[in-house]
Amino acid sequence: MTEFSDRYNVKVRLIYYPPYHSKYNPIERCWSRLEEHWNGEILDTVDKAIEWSKTMTWKGVKPVVHYCQKVYKNGVKLTKNEMKPYEDRISRSSLLPKWDVTIEPLSG
Repeated sequence: MTEFSDRYNVKVRLIYYPPYHSKYNPIERCWSRLEEHWNGEILDTVDKAIEWSKTMTWKGVKPVVHYCQKVYKNGVKLTKNEMKPYEDRISRSSLLPKWDVTIEPLSG
């Protein structure tokens, strides 16, 4: 996100939903709608899951569906020293420091 902030010279505010608060998260509500749409259908291939996903609507909007083949590593964490340059650019909410952060671009 810091690279995005720098590239486009924009302040980025990230507000995370705390664990177990999915009812407030629009993405989780969209997944819920997708599960209803599948209605117990066995999605036994990637192609079938993609095609089913393309046929749903949520709030009158059809999704744009892409198959992402990139593999993301689990459990990747930065050390405090590695995080230091980023922490200098991140301001945290005094009320919710773990869930509300703002990233300033380098130029701004």
